[in-house]
Amino acid sequence: MRRLISILWLAGPLLACQRQSPTAPPVTAPSSASVALDQMDSRAPVPLLPMMANHQKQNMRDHLVAVQEIVMAAAADDYEGVARAAKRIGYSEEMGKMCTHMGAGAPGFAEQSIRFHHSADRIGDAARIHDRGKVLEELSATLQTCTGCHATWRQQLVDESTWGQRAAVAPPSGHG
Repeated sequence: MRRLISILWLAGPLLACQRQSPTAPPVTAPSSASVALDQMDSRAPVPLLPMMANHQKQNMRDHLVAVQEIVMAAAADDYEGVARAAKRIGYSEEMGKMCTHMGAGAPGFAEQSIRFHHSADRIGDAARIHDRGKVLEELSATLQTCTGCHATWRQQLVDESTWGQRAAVAPPSGHG
């Protein structure tokens, strides 16, 4: 009985941790180190609400997965797979609206991000004619737009009032 009580006593905190739902860390003021890093970063800021910045990062991570899928499919001469993955990062009216919304506070950002999506369309075009060399050439051009964008821009977290002022529009309604 004592052994059972000892086991329950030791396991109690562990079991309690497993039942708790994860919570987001509290929002805090930037540390002096993050302020110093921002001051050293010469890239142009793209002002974004935290929710928008997170959404943008999720999209960019998915773009990277699509690039990986393009490379894997091209290596296997799977041109349908190349076209399918390229379409995920290609241009659509919805993507254009999202880029315009995200870049509303940073003149030039939306245009550069839209160029990225159009460059990805050319990967799909090359896949439809089953030209692996052209697929890789267009993939390289698309990756150049990625690295160019990341070399030019950085996210800057702002509050709704600041975002609205910089974007010269009403703050977003919770999507973007």
